[in-house]
Amino acid sequence: MDTRKVQRLGPSTLAMTLPAEWARAQNVEKGEEITVRESGKGTLTITPESAREEDTEATIHVESFAADAPDSVDAVERAIVGQYVLGRRIIHVESDGALDSAHINAVYKAETQLMGLGVIEETPERITIRCSVDPEDFDLDNLLQRLENTGSTMRGEAVKALAHGNPDIAQRALNRERQANKIFVLCLRLIFTAYQNPNLARAVGLDGGFPLIGYRSVVKNLELTADNAEDIAEIVLETEGHTLDIDSKILRRIREFTDQVDEITKLSVDAVVNRDYDATVEVRKLFKDIEDREDDILADLPEMENEKLLRVREVLVSLQQTAQYAMRNAEIAANLALNEQSDHTTIN
Repeated sequence: MDTRKVQRLGPSTLAMTLPAEWARAQNVEKGEEITVRESGKGTLTITPESAREEDTEATIHVESFAADAPDSVDAVERAIVGQYVLGRRIIHVESDGALDSAHINAVYKAETQLMGLGVIEETPERITIRCSVDPEDFDLDNLLQRLENTGSTMRGEAVKALAHGNPDIAQRALNRERQANKIFVLCLRLIFTAYQNPNLARAVGLDGGFPLIGYRSVVKNLELTADNAEDIAEIVLETEGHTLDIDSKILRRIREFTDQVDEITKLSVDAVVNRDYDATVEVRKLFKDIEDREDDILADLPEMENEKLLRVREVLVSLQQTAQYAMRNAEIAANLALNEQSDHTTIN
């Protein structure tokens, strides 16, 4: 930590010098403009003009992955996704010699999975990708709601497919997983870039950087709920007859359970977006009502083969886990709400 003394320059002007090492690292020189903004209670953030997300580049060297990873192609793809998440505008994938076809395919596979990514230059030794995503074009709260809605739609389709023995509807749910993952990774990119450059926090709809840690957990929980829906859809496709060997009464209870889970997941995200503490209390009440639903339905099942019982249990576990992720989001929402002035809290 570096301590600086505040000096008076005039009747109403206070000044403080910038650390020389920081100024050199940021290429700040005399006469350059910097942005000063209040980023939290009692905190000022100083951002140099040079701190621009669009200027950042990264180069991925495929040999380094091939040297110590048997799955080097997957590793290159993960590295591209990682650089995207970290906010790079330009990503180069290069080799000392010619890129082999597997690594070229990894680049194009990553391109299809990430929003706003496109190849802009290609030579035998190097492929350059550019991200056209502008943070100001997106609202982080809106993306949270879109991700929750996508997961909810997947879950509804998967359970409907299970009830009707319809593999086409299950496949429709699986096809939505790619869109859910695109939104998830885009959210991560916006969160990381807003953390690195506080000026972008307002651009993505936040008053400051404080909520970013909570939002990182929320988007992960929503991505996991989409995975839960994907699991149910895969059960439909893998099961003989594409439905569970249970009577209509049990199926109806599973669908009712799904509707209750949908209500909890939506309300928890609304609580995050609106900083609504009362909504988090309601989520807790709703969760308590279904906390034992998985065990209750399993207890009422008739005798059946272990394999069939396991599939029923997997569906119920997926729904119960989704409700638990919603509870985690409600806890984050409560913390965000209690950090603001409200009927519940007075902050001095």
